[in-house]
Amino acid sequence: MFRGILFGALAAAAMGAAPAFAEGTIALVTINQQALFFNQINDGAQSAADKAGVKLVIFNANNQPAAQNTAIENYITEKVDGIVLVAIDVNGVKPAITAAKAAGIPVVAIDARIPDGDNAAFIGVDNEGAGAEIGKYFAEYVKTSMGGSAKVGIVGALNSFIQNQRLDGFKKAVEASGVGITFLDTVDGQNVQDVALTAAENLMTANPDMSTLYATGEPALIGAISAVDSQKMTEKVKVFGWDLTAQAVKGIDEGWVVAVVQQDPYQEGVAGVEAIIKLKKGETVEPNIDIPVTIVTKENVDQFRDMFK
Repeated sequence: MFRGILFGALAAAAMGAAPAFAEGTIALVTINQQALFFNQINDGAQSAADKAGVKLVIFNANNQPAAQNTAIENYITEKVDGIVLVAIDVNGVKPAITAAKAAGIPVVAIDARIPDGDNAAFIGVDNEGAGAEIGKYFAEYVKTSMGGSAKVGIVGALNSFIQNQRLDGFKKAVEASGVGITFLDTVDGQNVQDVALTAAENLMTANPDMSTLYATGEPALIGAISAVDSQKMTEKVKVFGWDLTAQAVKGIDEGWVVAVVQQDPYQEGVAGVEAIIKLKKGETVEPNIDIPVTIVTKENVDQFRDMFK
């Protein structure tokens, strides 16, 4: 049915008529709709669905892993044509992915890699590798701009497999650098901005000699930035992290946010829907589709400003 719908839409367009309404449905199961990152994934997915003339439905798990499993089970019952998944618990969701595959419904994972899963493809970044990349940048900055010594606190999201990968990659690269960097506490921002803010404030209170902060995702970074700013510590604490926001750009301009790993979530959303469409047309897709990252600093931040106007 999906292939016929697409052909009909294309044929109508070729004759100058408006494309017929598509009955094919793709489901996007996401993590939350608070973070700009996930909303940009939604926007990319919606753009690709609109272009293809298919329906996109979006499920917001609100940071609850079990809700993602239930959503996938419901979409199997509803017989959607494919599922794009941004997983919270990459192991816990595997049985639901296997059930979808058994039902003939392809699942494409984006952002979070499913280890040995039955998903048809993975689209995203090498989170541990990019964590190592920012770790190397961090260590070099400490070496050249902080006298070769720093104490770093971490704001993470301990229920997020991918954010733990980003932390692991960062730590390994920093430890391998040989620079005099001491790791302090790691606090759990739970991928929620307000929780991350409180966690970052507590981290700073407990470690008054902390000189740097590393945040593993957008809510964690916003919380860290807000904590440093509200406690008037911008002259003392340098911030590194993931996923640009308007607050991060302002901090970069002011010089106390040093470097932020920037992904391309919009393109991840586009690629996820496009992969499902190819699979339903009987085409093959690469099992791993890499989306590159950029480390944003004062030197290249200008090219990202338009995202936040």
